[in-house]
Amino acid sequence: MTQKPPEPSIPVLTDVVYGLDDDESPAYPSETEALIAELQTRLAAETFALAEELMRGAFAELEAHLFEQISGRLRERLPDLIDSILREHLAGGDDEPPG
Repeated sequence: MTQKPPEPSIPVLTDVVYGLDDDESPAYPSETEALIAELQTRLAAETFALAEELMRGAFAELEAHLFEQISGRLRERLPDLIDSILREHLAGGDDEPPG
């Protein structure tokens, strides 16, 4: 009596797989598709880097412009503000006895 060998617990590939080298295989992109994907990735990365650089430059210019604008306004308005506060304080101080 011959015994049948036990079934292996690990699956074994018994069928030959064809078409893995075909360009039409949906599981693997063609060389052209891979090249396009690589170029898209590079273009997106370079575009993002350029946009970031331009935005940082624009923000720096905007910050410098705002700083100059605010500094100019302060230079223009602070002397009058200080003068009016000092005059107001000194004018009210005549009624109070010193020290």
